[in-house]
Amino acid sequence: MRMGKKIKSGAYNVLIWAVAFITLAFLALIICFILVKGLPHITWTFLSQEPADLGRGGGILSIIVGTVYVTLLSIVIATPVGVAAAVFFNEYSKETKVVKVIRFFTEVLAGIPSIIFGLFGFAFFVIALGMGWSVLSGGLTLAVMILPTIVRSTEEALKTVPMSYREGSLSLGATKWYTIKKVVLPCCNNGIITGVILGVGRAIGETAAVMLTVGGSLNMPISVMDSARTMALHLYMLASEGLSDEKTYATAALLIIIVLLINAGANAIGRRASRQME
Repeated sequence: MRMGKKIKSGAYNVLIWAVAFITLAFLALIICFILVKGLPHITWTFLSQEPADLGRGGGILSIIVGTVYVTLLSIVIATPVGVAAAVFFNEYSKETKVVKVIRFFTEVLAGIPSIIFGLFGFAFFVIALGMGWSVLSGGLTLAVMILPTIVRSTEEALKTVPMSYREGSLSLGATKWYTIKKVVLPCCNNGIITGVILGVGRAIGETAAVMLTVGGSLNMPISVMDSARTMALHLYMLASEGLSDEKTYATAALLIIIVLLINAGANAIGRRASRQME
């Protein structure tokens, strides 16, 4: 019996390692293929000039600016709302039916396809509120989309703070809000930052929701009410319309590099938080 269990355990371990190796191999193959094709075309001209001839020529300066505008706006909106919601769930609320329902729908939002968020943003922000295709409409839509990520990561970070920290602060006469602000949140700021960075990674790579709300203009956005185009949307437009293979691979390579750097930063912050808690 013991030999049979050992054989099964060994077979499962081999299967798990094989699946993990195949997954990583495919991931590495995709990344290497895009980088080999795109890195030679990432030049200073490509980064510093605005698009020309529908994206066939020039660079992607206005695309980079539009991506930064939309992503920063979504983070500025979603971060305080997400952190406040997580603090409410973890520090103030009791496990009532209403709280359970709210928490359930928050988790459901994380699994909704991005095109649904795009349709919601188009119907509500673009048409109902009259914002039109603009950076503001796209930023608000992405804020709603990344909100569950920030809420869940912040809530998990809050749970890592020992209860003795709260009890010690309250026993010294501090109010609950002062305890949360000065004791709890500083202890888990790395976890909160990690969630925000992951939200940035999702927002910067989004296409469907942005296509229906931002508009896709190649012009340099000046205000939040201007239409713009993000890198992910620009990549989709170049690839689907076959405008320029060089620009397509260069944009894809630059987007992959940015996403890899964002995820590397999130992992580094997570490891640092784990070391501090230990």
